[in-house]
Amino acid sequence: MRRFALEDAAFVVEMVNDPDWIRHIGDRGVRTTEDAAAYIRDRIVTQYDKLGYGMYVVTLPDGVPIGSCGLIRRDSLEDVDIGFAFLARYRGLGYATEAAAAVLDYGIRGIGLPRIVAIVSPENHRSIRILERIGMHFERMILLPGETEPIPLYAFEAPPAA
Repeated sequence: MRRFALEDAAFVVEMVNDPDWIRHIGDRGVRTTEDAAAYIRDRIVTQYDKLGYGMYVVTLPDGVPIGSCGLIRRDSLEDVDIGFAFLARYRGLGYATEAAAAVLDYGIRGIGLPRIVAIVSPENHRSIRILERIGMHFERMILLPGETEPIPLYAFEAPPAA
């Protein structure tokens, strides 16, 4: 995994326009590489600058980008949340579980976050299974600002210090 760069704009266009991304995450209105460069600069790099962490590009060993995974600080949630999305041709191969487990560990042990949450579309059974595989548990249904349907909130609590 590595930080996003403006050179990832074509990959971002492909990823955020995937029908599953739009259905489960939402339409970001990113249609061109120029839109994607602005999205990277204004939404992703800003979080690196402010918090020191954010979303990361997940790549194959040869550097080919296949998805994204990382930690997000949203105004609508009390805790930092984990997010991930992968191109369709790389789903079901274990990459998302591996990346999410690594990001969860980094957040808890590397950054020292006491708790990490995840929000997920209730119909996104594949992502729910990934969250459960990495040790997150369903906590409650929440209603995000501006939404009309509640969504599941999953959580992972850092183990007590020894």
